[in-house]
Amino acid sequence: MSDTKISPLACVDSHAEIGVGVEIGPFAVVEAGAKIGDGSILHPHAVVRYGSTLGKGCEIHPNAVIGGVPQDLKFQGEDSTAILGDYTTVRECATVNRGTASRGTTIVGSHCLLMAYSHIAHDCVLGDHIIIGNATQIAGEVEIDDHAIISGGVLVHQFVRISQHVMIQGGSRISKDIPPYVLVGRDPLVYCGINIVGLRRRNFTNEQIFLINDVYRTLYQRGLNNSDAIDIIQQEYADCHEKQLILDFIKSSKRGIVRGTME
Repeated sequence: MSDTKISPLACVDSHAEIGVGVEIGPFAVVEAGAKIGDGSILHPHAVVRYGSTLGKGCEIHPNAVIGGVPQDLKFQGEDSTAILGDYTTVRECATVNRGTASRGTTIVGSHCLLMAYSHIAHDCVLGDHIIIGNATQIAGEVEIDDHAIISGGVLVHQFVRISQHVMIQGGSRISKDIPPYVLVGRDPLVYCGINIVGLRRRNFTNEQIFLINDVYRTLYQRGLNNSDAIDIIQQEYADCHEKQLILDFIKSSKRGIVRGTME
């Protein structure tokens, strides 16, 4: 534990694994079996519970709880885990529950930001570079792909899938799957266009952005059902990774994708 700084007022179990250069503030709690990666910071009153693993460079702010018992009545105390990737930040009073027998683990990827009072429920799987806004509530077994941004006060229903490079308006209620590259919002939830600003920030070319826009215009603005839209998209647009990702997501959706557009 070279270069590690642990406050004498912290409660760190002797069976926890603490990496190099870790800082643990007063009244923080690290339970037995928890693993804290190199260079991570636990602020005062942060809690990392049994079954939790933090990658390197993570930062857990006051009163955040990692690896809490799942809020699932079927949970019977089985061994399960909560895993955070590298350089992920969890802000004040946010919670990440560990998994249940369903998947056994809850995963939050690397370079993510979970803002204050957000909640990641049991068995969720979050990719990398994801932002979860203040007080956003993610129900059990939700999957969120890389570079998604979910604004504050959003409610996400159990089992929903949110694809990559998506941006969701604050206060939205999500009960359908959200396909790649789109903006969604309003009440009831509708498609609001593609996430052009986000795509440009991720160095998508104009050609890629134009194709994505054309694909979604066919899907949402030509009065077609999903099956007919998929057939036209397959025939009219050049094969590329972006097109295939959209089609594969729609075809594999179990809850159905968000429908409707802004008027």
